[in-house]
Amino acid sequence: MADLVAVRSGPSVHSIDHFALNVPSITDAERFFRAFGLDVTRVGASEQELELRAGDGHRWARVLPSSRKSLAYLSFNCFDGELEDIRRRSLAAGAVPVYDAPVADSNGFWCLDPDGNLIQVKVGPKTSPSSKTPCVVEGSPANERGSHTRSTSKTVRPRRLSHVLLFTLDVLRAVDFYSSAFGLRLSDKSIDIIAFTHAPHGSDHHLVAFAKSSARGWHHAAWDVQDVNQVGEGASQMAAAGYTRGWGTGRHVLGSNYFHYVEDPWGSFCEYSADIDFVSEGSAWSAGDFPPEDSLYLWGPAVPGNFIHNTEAEADVAGVLPEG
Repeated sequence: MADLVAVRSGPSVHSIDHFALNVPSITDAERFFRAFGLDVTRVGASEQELELRAGDGHRWARVLPSSRKSLAYLSFNCFDGELEDIRRRSLAAGAVPVYDAPVADSNGFWCLDPDGNLIQVKVGPKTSPSSKTPCVVEGSPANERGSHTRSTSKTVRPRRLSHVLLFTLDVLRAVDFYSSAFGLRLSDKSIDIIAFTHAPHGSDHHLVAFAKSSARGWHHAAWDVQDVNQVGEGASQMAAAGYTRGWGTGRHVLGSNYFHYVEDPWGSFCEYSADIDFVSEGSAWSAGDFPPEDSLYLWGPAVPGNFIHNTEAEADVAGVLPEG
């Protein structure tokens, strides 16, 4: 990474407020997300919707009943006084305004991105961190045990949402749109295969990422945990609950975070993530363009075929991302 230099932050979103996910089975969703360590609440008149919260108490997601899995919408927060500027820049960038959105919010606006994803922008609290969260695993001193027994392990409970990744027909178009419309900035990419963007007001290395596919789609939500040990314990926790398919444990190159992905009942993923790179407010990150074979992970198992399959596409996209 190049030296950080001061840069001015113009009107832009500062964080994700929440996402809404359509799924075919609320019962399956409740079981999966509870096992993952999230707080799950049934809501609605018939209790056929879910709300997901992490350790910070924020409502990070809504899970809605539908005939198939898909992203219902993605909601961003911005600072008071910047909403109208962001609305204007989004229209100039080609966003399609939407006036019959599923959630009433008088201070926000709704639009469609170039892939047809429904996006909300509203004034709201900054849910993303404003500084790097320490993530240090200290070695044990001599004559003391460095670990605990499996029987005394506590349930891994993510602290917050870190980022989301969307399949897109055109990665570079998506990056350009989200930069022009909402002020997100490119962190790193691998040619036109995958790209990562961050918010300029202090943000993890990626807030929203994009991967190339033959159709739009939901790939994963990443949830921040304390350290690499909790990434590993989370993997064991999900395996014990019957969720053994996924990818990890390993360490990424772009973002540098330790990871373990668990496949959900609909072919997308939830990620345990720890120690991701951070871009401070007022600093510039020198975005790199990495070859595919040197961009995805530093160490870990080879990428399984199920990880690069967009279940929302008509055709499999296996081979778009490197497998080893």
